Amino acid sequence: MHAEESYLPLTYLKNNTTGILETISNSHTPVIITHKGEPKFVLQDLDSYYELKRSISMIKRVLVGKKQIDQGKTKPANQVFDTIERKLSI
Repeated sequence: MHAEESYLPLTYLKNNTTGILETISNSHTPVIITHKGEPKFVLQDLDSYYELKRSISMIKRVLVGKKQIDQGKTKPANQVFDTIERKLSI
C-alpha cells in the first residue's frame, strides 16, 4: 500500500458518499474501494484521471520512440529539420 492511498470498504462509500467525494475533490488523492476485503475499484477526481491518462500517453510515445531507436529507425536531426522546413516553406 502506498502512503497516499486510502482503502475504504464499499459499504462505507455507500454510507458516506458525499463526504468521500468532497475529500477526493479537495485532496486529489485516489481512494481504493474494497469489496469483501479485496481491493476492487479506484475512485479519483476527474482532473487527476485526465492527468494520469496524459502521463500514460506520453510514456507510450517515449517507448515507441525507444523501440524505433533500438530498431535503427532514425534519421539525422538536420535531415528532419530540412524536411520540416521544406514542408512549411520556410
